[in-house]
Parts: sequence; structure tokens; C-alpha cells
Amino acid sequence: MNLIPGIESTGSALSAEKIRLEIIAQNIANSNTTQDASGNVYKRKEVSFEEFIKTPERRVPGFVDENLYQGVRVTDVFDDQTPGRMIFNPGHPHANEDGMVEMPNVDVSREMIDLISASRAYEANLTVVKTSRRLAQQALAIGR
Repeated sequence: MNLIPGIESTGSALSAEKIRLEIIAQNIANSNTTQDASGNVYKRKEVSFEEFIKTPERRVPGFVDENLYQGVRVTDVFDDQTPGRMIFNPGHPHANEDGMVEMPNVDVSREMIDLISASRAYEANLTVVKTSRRLAQQALAIGR
């Protein structure tokens, strides 16, 4: 018997939100990076999630298996293709012949909103873990 149902689903959500938080932090850190390792302007990164269902190898028809759970995983980290803003700075080493520098397409205020959203989702999943643990402890205390 699984005393802490849902903990695996919540664990996958915590892992996915952790990756999302790391990508947001990377975007904020590179908000002024006009050239990445390949020589291009930094592009904002985004994360896509996907629901997945873990099924055991052997299933009995008509039987609800406790090992069957739904979770979430990161399927892709991709570049936002929105063009960055152009600023006039003829003295910049990455300026074009017109003196314009393409800046990253990172909007720090948008990233902060995403950061708050991701941290709230992470906190909510942590609350589920704590509540499940407390319920399991109370269930074990009943038999005393």
C-alpha cells in the first residue's frame, strides 16, 4: 500500500518547475548579452511541459494499479524567435555598420512575472509533499 499517494506526480512537477526556474534565471542573467558563444545575439529560452503517465510493465484488466500515476516533464527548451530591440550605440563592439546593436529579446519584467509564477507552482507542489507526509504520519499514529 502506498502511504503517500501523489508524491511521485508531485516530484515530477517539482523537477519540471526547477528546470523552469533555472531557465528563467538564465534569461535574466543574459538580458544584456549581445553575443553568445556562437556569435549570435542571445535568444530568450522557453520551456514546454507535457503530461505523462507512468504505467507498470504488467497490468491486470479492471484493476486500478496504485503504481499508475500522472506526472509532468519538460519536453523541450527552445529559443523564443521574437526579434530583439535595436539600440543606437555606434561605439559598441557588436554594432552593425549603421551603429545599431541588437539586444536580446529578454524583457526582465516579463521574466520576473514568470519567476513569481514558477516559484508559486513550486511552493504549491512542496505543500502537497508536506501535507501527504503529515497525512501518512497521522495514519500511522492511528494504530498506536
